[in-house]
Amino acid sequence: MAQVAYCTDADLSDEQEFNVVTVTLTAETDVPHRHVAASAGSSACGVCGKDSVAAALETRAAAPWPGARPDADVVRRLPEALRERQSLFARTGGVHAAALAEADGGVLVVREDVGRHNAVDKVVGARVLAGEAPAAACLVLSGRVGFELVQKAAASGIGSIVAVGAPTSLAAGLAHEAGIDLWGFTSAGRTVRYD
Repeated sequence: MAQVAYCTDADLSDEQEFNVVTVTLTAETDVPHRHVAASAGSSACGVCGKDSVAAALETRAAAPWPGARPDADVVRRLPEALRERQSLFARTGGVHAAALAEADGGVLVVREDVGRHNAVDKVVGARVLAGEAPAAACLVLSGRVGFELVQKAAASGIGSIVAVGAPTSLAAGLAHEAGIDLWGFTSAGRTVRYD
């Protein structure tokens, strides 16, 4: 390999500028230069198998959440409501959790998993398996917020995301575009709303 450098294509957005690289090889190779994958299905987060951030963001969104959303007082109570229902975390200290909640803070469903993405899939799936719509006023997360979790919320018709950790800049941008309220660094004493 001769060089790896940030891509300088003029049509890249500011967010893409440092997410795309150009690799210059010293000699011809039989290795394909683009990632091409075909699969019947995947439980991956939505990024695996994609060639660009833009391709990963191409998600069919449900209709925006039409109902009430939690206010700051409710938001600050949601992490503790989630934590109280994390029985596996209480025993192991090694799993993430996700919950769907109503605008008044009532918890609809909680699921835990070693992966943040899987925990979200489980709460949405639990609602679908129960014959309920996956849409809810709020998705509560025990960790940080990556854009792929915002994708899942948009695809499910969720109105808000409340997390105990930080969102990435890409997550905040996607939440704004999708009309999802995004709250991070949430605890009983504080929260940050990203507009």
